[in-house]
Amino acid sequence: MTVAHPPSLRPSPIARMANQPYLMLSLMSLFWAGNIVLGRYVAGHIPPFALTFVRWGGTFLLLAPFAWQHLQRDWSVIKRHLPLLLVLAFTGFAANNALSYWGLQHTQALNALLIQSSGPLFVALWSLVLFGIRLTWAQTVGIAISLLGVLIIILRGNLTTLSAIEFNAGDIMFAAALSVFGVYSSLIPQRPPMHPLSLITFTTGAGALMLVPLVGWEISTGDTLTFDALTVATIVFVIVFPSTLAYLFFNRGIELIGPNRAAPFFHLVPVFGSAMAIAFLGEKPKLFHLIGYVLVLAGIFIASRRASARD
Repeated sequence: MTVAHPPSLRPSPIARMANQPYLMLSLMSLFWAGNIVLGRYVAGHIPPFALTFVRWGGTFLLLAPFAWQHLQRDWSVIKRHLPLLLVLAFTGFAANNALSYWGLQHTQALNALLIQSSGPLFVALWSLVLFGIRLTWAQTVGIAISLLGVLIIILRGNLTTLSAIEFNAGDIMFAAALSVFGVYSSLIPQRPPMHPLSLITFTTGAGALMLVPLVGWEISTGDTLTFDALTVATIVFVIVFPSTLAYLFFNRGIELIGPNRAAPFFHLVPVFGSAMAIAFLGEKPKLFHLIGYVLVLAGIFIASRRASARD
């Protein structure tokens, strides 16, 4: 006979989600896909450095009331590990997002989604360089399979499309942003013992402060923020979804399964991006979408499984 737990002893929905890394990492990819699509849509309307500053400054202000007690309790830990936390703030928030938003001003969404698919390779590279962590065979095969699926989706099943893509300075900046984020991803498992809200609140606040000189330079060139309906809606979206929720999910996902097993979920970003194009831009689903989705999901399943003794 099964004994039901009293309602007071049952884990809350938030507690249950906090132990579901694959769900959290999938939602993270969905939110980041929306960020890329929206970032390209508002290119030329919202200055990139101002958007990055408002994004992380707003995230800090949103989280601060909830994190204040944790920050007070963790302050001694923060002071002891300040250099590492500042590196996390720079790589995960200031530099990464400034470069990606700047790059989206000068490239197409197709290019950005194609470059985004290389994210797991940067994570693997920095994990190897910084900590000597090598990919298992399963992770290598899984990343390769999901990358093939991404290419099929982005190139619409026609590999000759790849030769027609022209890369420019915006693409280089977007690739640099991914490389910087690879450093953040590989360092997150080394974060100090502190509450997740303390970690993200301190690093987003520090990242926003790091952006002040760039925003000042942007304003001096005459590129200022215009507060209209599109700007406000964009700011609300980027603060809540690809910032607060996505980074909480990403940090927790890496805590549970590690950076190399979490990195293949980056390949879901272009998958979700193409799905958004189907849902919101009127594109019709094709056979190559199905083939690509199957390959991406298969690759993620293979790469994110727990390593066996032979691995």
